[in-house]
Amino acid sequence: MTKKTNTRRRGIAAVVVAGAAALALTGCGLQPATSFVPAAAPGTIKKIDGLPADAHITVTAKNFTEQLVLGKIGVLAAKAAGFQVTDETNVPGSVAVRQLMTSHDADMTYEYTGTAWLTYMGHKEGIPDKQEQYEAVKKEDAGNGLTWLPPAPMNNTYAFAVRKEAVEELGGITKLSQIADLPADQRTFCVESEFNSRSDGFKPMLEKYGLQLGGSGDSAIPKGNVEILDTGTVYTATDRGTCNFGEVFTTDGRIKSLGLQVLEDDKGFFPAYNVAPVLSTAVLEEYPQLEDVYDQISPKLTDAVLQELNRQVDVEGREPADVAFDWMVKEGFISKS
Repeated sequence: MTKKTNTRRRGIAAVVVAGAAALALTGCGLQPATSFVPAAAPGTIKKIDGLPADAHITVTAKNFTEQLVLGKIGVLAAKAAGFQVTDETNVPGSVAVRQLMTSHDADMTYEYTGTAWLTYMGHKEGIPDKQEQYEAVKKEDAGNGLTWLPPAPMNNTYAFAVRKEAVEELGGITKLSQIADLPADQRTFCVESEFNSRSDGFKPMLEKYGLQLGGSGDSAIPKGNVEILDTGTVYTATDRGTCNFGEVFTTDGRIKSLGLQVLEDDKGFFPAYNVAPVLSTAVLEEYPQLEDVYDQISPKLTDAVLQELNRQVDVEGREPADVAFDWMVKEGFISKS
C-alpha cells in the first residue's frame, strides 16, 4: 500500500466515522467510541520482524457493544504487531462497514458468517452446519478481494428472551414454538429496527413459527403488539414487562444481569453467526503474518467470554477500549506499556 492510498482511505472513511460520532448511543450504557486505545506492548503477539515503519492498516467495526469491543481487539492486535493503525470503529450499521471493506477503504473487521451470507450476499437461507457456513462465506467473498480467517467459537445469533418471573404466567414457556399457543394479547414483542427489516429477521421468523404480523385469526400478531426500539432499550423494556418477548443477542451480558431467559429456537430458524476476522486479501498478501496475529485470538472468543466483556460495557459502563485491553493483557496477547 502506498501512502497515497492510505491518505485516500482515511479521507473517505472519515466521513463515515464523523456520522457515527454524531449518533447518540442511548439506553445501553455506552459512550461514543473514539480512536483511543491504551498503550500496549507485545505479548504473545510480537512485533513483526522487518515490518516497514510506515506499515499501515485500517480497522473498522459497527456501532454496537460487541463490535466495539471486537474492533478494539482488532486495533490493539495490529498495534502490538507493529502497524500504524487507523481506528474506524463505531461505524453506524452493517451496510456501511461492508462498504468500507468491499471498497477496500478499510482492511480488517470482525464479521459474522450469518450476516455476510444472508444480508450481504443475499442468500435466502443460512447453512445449518457452522463450518459449512463459514466455508461458503469464505469462498464467495474471495471474489470480493476479502479473506475470512478461521472463525471463533462464539455464535452471536439472534434469540428471543422472556423475563424469568413471567415464565409461569406464560404457561411455563421455554420454546419459541409455544408462543403460538398463547392468546394474541400475550404475544407482545420488542425488537430493534434492523432486525425488524432483515431477511433473517422478525417477519420470516414469525412465519417459520406459524405466526403472522397483522392479519387475523389464531396466528395473528396485532401490529400494536410490536414495539420498535433501540437495541439497548429492548433489554430493559423486556425486563420491565413492556413486552413479553424481547429480541436479544445470545452473547449479550444483559441476559444474565437482567434475569432474562432465552427461548429455545426449536424449529432452527436462526442461522449461525460465528464471528471471524476478515481482511483485505491484498493486505494479507502483503503482510501474511497478520493471519497468525488474529488466529491466536479467535479460539479464545467464546460465548461466555463475549457475554462477560459485553456485560462490563453495558452493565458496568466501562469503555470498550479498556475492556478489550484488559482482556488481551489477561490472555497474554499484549502487555501493559
